[in-house]
Amino acid sequence: MRLSVRTLALPAAALAAALSLTACQSSSDPDAAPAPTSASPRQTTAATPTTPTTPATPTTTAPDPAPTTAPATTPATKPPKKTTAPTPADNGGNGDDPAPALTPCTAKNVKVVASKVSRPINHLALTVTNVGDRPCDAVGAPLVGFDQSQAPIRIVEESKPQAVVTLTPGESAYASLILTGEPGGDTHGTTVRTVKVNLTTDSMVTVPAPTGTYVDDGAAVSYWQRELADALQY
Repeated sequence: MRLSVRTLALPAAALAAALSLTACQSSSDPDAAPAPTSASPRQTTAATPTTPTTPATPTTTAPDPAPTTAPATTPATKPPKKTTAPTPADNGGNGDDPAPALTPCTAKNVKVVASKVSRPINHLALTVTNVGDRPCDAVGAPLVGFDQSQAPIRIVEESKPQAVVTLTPGESAYASLILTGEPGGDTHGTTVRTVKVNLTTDSMVTVPAPTGTYVDDGAAVSYWQRELADALQY
């Protein structure tokens, strides 16, 4: 029994001596590598996956619009009013006042004569005289034809007077009867014997024409005038 304890003590003493020697060597050798140390395993956390971000859309800043100057507004120019030269009414009114009632001269209350004149040439004078007992009006221009003609001759519009000629009993009005137009060309001239004078649309007087009265397609008649000289201007 003693032998066994002694035997176990020797190996233990030898192990202690070896450890002591090793410790001395380690402290005396500066180049000796340090003993490895057991580091605790580092706990790593799994990386959380990041959601890919949508790249920001580049914002394009629109350039400031160039300042514009509003065109100057030109006031609309109104078209000039169309003016018409005042035309005297056939009854002598001024266009604003009510027209007085007319009493046209008719074949019943007037006498009509066609006569030659010295000036101007190729003219006749038509004279209408009130032979009644009341005033009557020589309205407008007479409608004139010759012999068997159907259409009246032309009326000289520029001869229109300022007012209708009113005839008291015994007074006369005058119209110029132009017998021919401008010379030259085929004017279908002829000598006539009668002159037909329409005082109104339903009142006609037929009078004899002076001997040798020659007319053509250029014949025309003026409006009734108060003075013979005024009528013979046309």
